[in-house]
Amino acid sequence: MTLWHGRFSSEPSAELWEFTESLSFDKALALDDIAGSRAHLAGLERAGMLDATEAAALVAALAQVEAELMGETFSFEPSDEDIHTAIERRVTEIAGEAGAKLHTGRSRNDQVATDMRLFTRREMTAVAARILQLAQTLGDLADEAKDAYMPGYTHMQKAQPVLFAHHLLAHGWALSRDFDRILSTIDRMDVSPLGAGALGGSSLPLDPGYTAALLGFGAPFENSLDAVSDRDFIAEALFDLSLVGVHLSRIGEEIVLWSTEEFAFVRLDDAYSTGSSMLPQKKNPDIAELSRGKAGRLIGHLTGFLATLKGLPLSYNRDLQEDKEPLFDSILQVSRGLVAVRGMLQSASFDYARMRKAAESPYLCAVDLADFLVRAGMPFRKAHAVVGGLVRDSIERQVPLEELVSAHPLLGEDAARLLEPGESVKLRATRGGSGIDAVKIQRGRFVERLQLDAKRLDALQPDAIA
Repeated sequence: MTLWHGRFSSEPSAELWEFTESLSFDKALALDDIAGSRAHLAGLERAGMLDATEAAALVAALAQVEAELMGETFSFEPSDEDIHTAIERRVTEIAGEAGAKLHTGRSRNDQVATDMRLFTRREMTAVAARILQLAQTLGDLADEAKDAYMPGYTHMQKAQPVLFAHHLLAHGWALSRDFDRILSTIDRMDVSPLGAGALGGSSLPLDPGYTAALLGFGAPFENSLDAVSDRDFIAEALFDLSLVGVHLSRIGEEIVLWSTEEFAFVRLDDAYSTGSSMLPQKKNPDIAELSRGKAGRLIGHLTGFLATLKGLPLSYNRDLQEDKEPLFDSILQVSRGLVAVRGMLQSASFDYARMRKAAESPYLCAVDLADFLVRAGMPFRKAHAVVGGLVRDSIERQVPLEELVSAHPLLGEDAARLLEPGESVKLRATRGGSGIDAVKIQRGRFVERLQLDAKRLDALQPDAIA
């Protein structure tokens, strides 16, 4: 029996049922639906729409359904269109006539919107926690790296020597923005739609503020039309998750490169690598590669959902059912990716000597020669041209750059010493730069940021109805 059977004279066709059902994926909302139903029945009792006996029967029935769902003994029926229908059906089987009152003053429109906010708030908080863990791991690796340096790249060409710790912290700061972005999204979604009804609210004496507080929301909705149709929070969550995926992809791309024989900056642990079905010598960085690959999937979820939203009039339309699968999958893939990448990095062995050797070309210190001339009073563009000419001369005539610098009347031995291995790294002294002292200060700021973020995360646990 459907929730709308009174209006129709025949049962839904098999084709309609197969195309419109959502139970196969919205089971993920089961516990959120029970939480929302508990708050709603408390509101109904408070409004005098349920007596104490009926409310007690519903509380007990919801507890039994929750136990069945968690114990995986819940029996779904062919008529269960979605998880909301399934739970209401079972509650009615257990509580009898009182079960038929559970939906009083409530529509599936505000019910689903509430469930989705509860789910997204909880799961995005868990994603934020995993982001924080990965950022902490990057910070730990930066500490282990100490003064090891490597080539920094632009356009995938060696540019300047940078501390490996500096490179790791660059990824850490990107993740800290992801963390901050997610917490901002959670803050904006902290509004309860429960009580909005189908679209216009209710004529019954319900109090949306009361149920919002029971569910741990910061506020009730302001406009019932907006409440049931708003999926901005899901679009924002999908964007946040997509950008996390892009940042994981960037880490993955570097690990793929660094683990090749040509780079050999890192050796991956066997537990975080795979082999080849044909080539016995292979050790493949599958976590890193899938971090790249899944980013495209996440971006697809975001753009697909935005395309769904862009043509919808107010208020609720069934198109909004398409919010669930992209969100559920994005959360799952990003959560798994954060954990896997963290394990991959924690277990990896980084070859600092190989990194240093790759960064010891004197050409990587060319800008230091230009700065040497600038400090002597030469305009930078002229200094750039002078050093560029020396680099060209060195390459074309195959004469060591150090020799040309030592012999140059405006440079000489003092400038040539800037080309010695490791000297360039010591010169980067500005705030946020890659110099040894600057990175120590930066690492301290990163620790403070992680500590602050940990406190922000702890404060996110809502005092919600169980």
